[in-house]
Amino acid sequence: MTDPRAHAHPPTPSTGDGSPDPRRWKALGVCLTAGFMTLLDVSIVNVALPSIADQLDASDAALQWVVSGYALTFGLVLVAAGRLGDARGRRTLFVVGVVLFTLASLAAGLAPTAEWLVVARLVQGVGGGIVNPQVSGVIQQMFTGAERGRAFGRLGATIGISTAIGPVLGGVILAVVGPEEGWRWVFLVNLPVGALAVLLSLRYLPGRADPEPVKDLDAVGALLLGGGVVGVLWPLVSESWEPVDAAVLALGLVLLGAFVGWERRVVARGGTPMVRGSLFRVPGYASGALLGLVYFSGFTGIFFVLTLYLQGEVGYSPLLAGLVITPFALGSAVTSAVGGRLVSGRGRAVVVAGLVVVIVGLVLTDVLVRVTDAGPGTGWVLALPLLLAGLGSGLVISPNQTLALEHVPVGQAGAAGGVLQTGQRLGSAVGIAAVGALYFAGAAGGDGTGGVTHGLLATVALLVVALGVGVVDLVRRRG
Repeated sequence: MTDPRAHAHPPTPSTGDGSPDPRRWKALGVCLTAGFMTLLDVSIVNVALPSIADQLDASDAALQWVVSGYALTFGLVLVAAGRLGDARGRRTLFVVGVVLFTLASLAAGLAPTAEWLVVARLVQGVGGGIVNPQVSGVIQQMFTGAERGRAFGRLGATIGISTAIGPVLGGVILAVVGPEEGWRWVFLVNLPVGALAVLLSLRYLPGRADPEPVKDLDAVGALLLGGGVVGVLWPLVSESWEPVDAAVLALGLVLLGAFVGWERRVVARGGTPMVRGSLFRVPGYASGALLGLVYFSGFTGIFFVLTLYLQGEVGYSPLLAGLVITPFALGSAVTSAVGGRLVSGRGRAVVVAGLVVVIVGLVLTDVLVRVTDAGPGTGWVLALPLLLAGLGSGLVISPNQTLALEHVPVGQAGAAGGVLQTGQRLGSAVGIAAVGALYFAGAAGGDGTGGVTHGLLATVALLVVALGVGVVDLVRRRG
């Protein structure tokens, strides 16, 4: 039996002789498992919404909150959680986040009412938002050089697969368990995964990288930033655009402006800000953050419009619609690992090449939708271009994150990762709102094909903007 005292001291990024910590890859596996679980819950619940409506007599508003509430609270805590991880230890925050997420999953699976389920989803989002910045922080802390690129490659594969595979896994659970109780197991399936992640994290994850105590965690900055993020996300995820939503958006922008002013004041007084302004002067960070925001605005819209088209126009079941998108996830998984290795030597060129491939794949998807009739064979027609787009996507997400965080000090890795992921959440919300609006405008009068082509072209336009950001950064680096 292993002596528990052998693990009383948390692992550090390297051993006493300067060699890498031998547990780093196991620590990464634990982080990616928990990260996959939290990101999966963004989309896995979508296919269960009809069952939830039937079994809990949930209103449309409640169903909207089941989906968007998770995204709201997830985005709310990302930066603050990353900052806390930097200051108090990433392992501690990781465990807190996984425990909170797992308990909320249990509460969601046992929910007797729609209101109970909504509250559980809000808490779930907080737990997921605490976990995710610790993952990138741990990678920064435990890996260096080419190995860091490989680690981020695996993270990119996790992000790509979890985003695309959610509807498939949700559909499988509903098919196996049945619609009456299957929706509960969409949440309960997290319990063994969460419990295992907690146990293994205590063994393998590193403690604090910097023993120097932090005097001020900038609570005011956290509140201003959190309020601003919620204010911007609210109207985007609610998709109602009532006058009150415009007011909330305006308030969110004001709070974000106040956050910037407050952070400058904290620095001027010699305090420790929530996000250091110098972070955006780190080579590659600002361009990586901007590219990630724009890319995710298009990336998430791909799945949204294709799912609507495949179920609404083609007549596929949720499970079958999810399976059609699987080639994208598989392609992304393959090239994420490759991209993680290539980026250390070829830099931003890998991301630019990946964006070109994604754009070509989506243009081919759009062309095939236009020239073929919607029918049972549509999934086979779209498989190859979606695989191509996925292959390109794997060369974008993880290499971009590697380049963005390449020169970030380890002591700021959590906050830096939180900012990147907040941008990704904002981009996803903006993309779904914009691309979705164009889809429904194009589908007016029952023309689902017109809707999906409008949506795909909007997605391509966003990716072209991301390509422009990448090209500018590539030229700057080579200049």
